[in-house]
Amino acid sequence: MTTYTHGHAEPVLASHRWRTAENSCAYLLPHLRPGQDLLDLGCGPGTITVDLAERVAPGRVVGLDAAAGVLEEASALAERRGAAVEWVTGDALALPFADASFDVVHAHQVLQHVADPVGVLREMARVLRPGGVLAVRDVDYAATTWYPAESGLDAWLDLYGRVARSNGGEPDAGRRLLAWAREAGLRQDDGSAVATVTASASAWCYASPDEREWWGTSWAGRATASAFAEQAVARGEASAEQLEEIAAAWRRWAASPDGWIALLHGELLVQLR
Repeated sequence: MTTYTHGHAEPVLASHRWRTAENSCAYLLPHLRPGQDLLDLGCGPGTITVDLAERVAPGRVVGLDAAAGVLEEASALAERRGAAVEWVTGDALALPFADASFDVVHAHQVLQHVADPVGVLREMARVLRPGGVLAVRDVDYAATTWYPAESGLDAWLDLYGRVARSNGGEPDAGRRLLAWAREAGLRQDDGSAVATVTASASAWCYASPDEREWWGTSWAGRATASAFAEQAVARGEASAEQLEEIAAAWRRWAASPDGWIALLHGELLVQLR
């Protein structure tokens, strides 16, 4: 069983609400068209889901998340935007849909948090129609880079990796997407592929004063007031004092006029034959 490392504290949701189709799944957008039926796994507060729904309307759109509470916020957003979305609480390893139900199945920042990402990919492919598109994007934490050098952020990266893996996840998921697709049977080494698999990468970069303030504040809050912080202390991975030091490092980085950070993401687009 996998435990969601971040949880749904306000500093986490503030980050999730920033996500849009443009900044989080641009690689998928050229493959969308009106009338497609779309499933968004791990939809969270629904900002990406609603964007996608507007692009494929009048197609059926379903947003699925394991946390029922966050779907209330997603539903309110869809209502404000006038988007038709069904919100479902469910498990990505046992999707409550028949085979070949959707034209597009999308998951953003999901595979890194599950103990069986290959199984999730197989489930995504199961509910996808022939000719449909499967799209996944995940960060690769070890590839994160920043300036100026900050030992407190080095400590944060090491701690996050240990906590995420103890939860059953893989924080460096971005580099593994292609390998997971092959293991899931979506790409065969002998050329007899059941799908066309395209791998790519993109990055989030925060460098302006407003971006640094927003990102630094988010992670300073996560370091002291989130499920990640609670798990780190409960498992003896860090003390409350060490977490406060990490939060202070994020605030120092955010205050630096030279502050810059980039988070690399792996992307995978699978088109079933």
